Amino acid sequence: MQKIAAWSVHVFTASGLLAAFMGLLAVSEGDFRQAMLWILVALIIDGVDGSLARLARVREVLPRVSGMTIDYVIDFFSYAILPAYLFYEAMDLPHAVRLFCCFAMLLSAALYYGMEGMVSPSGKHFVGFPVLWNMVVYILVFVLPDLSATWLVLIVLGFAVMHFLPILFAYPSRGGRCWVLTLLASVAFILAAIMNVWYYPEPSPLWRGVCLVATLYYAVLAAVDTFSGAGARVP
Repeated sequence: MQKIAAWSVHVFTASGLLAAFMGLLAVSEGDFRQAMLWILVALIIDGVDGSLARLARVREVLPRVSGMTIDYVIDFFSYAILPAYLFYEAMDLPHAVRLFCCFAMLLSAALYYGMEGMVSPSGKHFVGFPVLWNMVVYILVFVLPDLSATWLVLIVLGFAVMHFLPILFAYPSRGGRCWVLTLLASVAFILAAIMNVWYYPEPSPLWRGVCLVATLYYAVLAAVDTFSGAGARVP
């Protein structure tokens, strides 16, 4: 029974790739709303599979199967490649500008995945902005669709650079400062994402506000954790 439970967790983790593939098909068909909903499904799967893995003790039960490697493969597709493709197809920008932004997303994400020490020793923080281009693209496409090309390029470049800065970003499922508030902010952000996607292409003022407030909370938390050290050694 333990092996069945452990394999079930790995299959659940791998199902995130299926959700991301459905998102890819939706983007190719021009259905950006459905694509974003599939991206959110992949995000939710990734958000809970770690807790399930610890409950099922998958490392002990299946020591030769690396859930982390499975997770990396899925994450790079669903958090970098798919959002870049969505950005390329959904944004009304010159071709060269869209390509430049997509290249910045993909190159920075690939380099970030190759670096060591990108999770703090406590395991409660990412060091540097984690590869969350799915959420950046969600905000640019569904929450702030009227930004100018200049602002879009600056935002994309800013997040690309933040991959490599010694900034501590909270790992919501691992505890940390104001953990309950962080979880509530995460739930609010996902709920707002669902509603903003539902109202697309006209953003809802209410849910846009919820999204931006939750995003601001994470930014302030990152600043506080970084400057306080949060008990982590930042390389």
